[in-house]
Amino acid sequence: LKRAIYAKEVALNGVSHHDTILSGYNLVHSLNSIGLLDESLPFVRDQLLPVARQSLGADHDLTLSLNHNLAVSLSEHPERTCDDLRLNEDHPSGVDAIDLNTGNDLLKAETIMQDVVQRKRRVLGPTHPNTARAEHVSSLLRAKIALHNK
Repeated sequence: LKRAIYAKEVALNGVSHHDTILSGYNLVHSLNSIGLLDESLPFVRDQLLPVARQSLGADHDLTLSLNHNLAVSLSEHPERTCDDLRLNEDHPSGVDAIDLNTGNDLLKAETIMQDVVQRKRRVLGPTHPNTARAEHVSSLLRAKIALHNK
């Protein structure tokens, strides 16, 4: 159903419209919740994030939510390879200053979440509920990395 909604949004509004990106975010969230990462990760990485960053901006809440979603997906499935999840200067869907072709996926996820937290603090403020959620996820990632490194 969410695939059909996204397709209709694309047909009606084009790929760069806010409602289309939001519909894509909802689709990604649904795909992740049922474990279809082979479909959701490339969709976020290759289609949604580049369009969201270009049309909405890197600090827009929806763009930050897409990055948040990507970080959580990476952290929940660290077995994925760097090639599967490449994000770099050639693929402008990720955080600009990060080379995500090296290191493990938990570290990539933490780096993305650190950027999300900094942007949300600046844009939404430190007491906003979305900032608090991002900070919570970031702290969980740090704990997961610490456990992984033992």
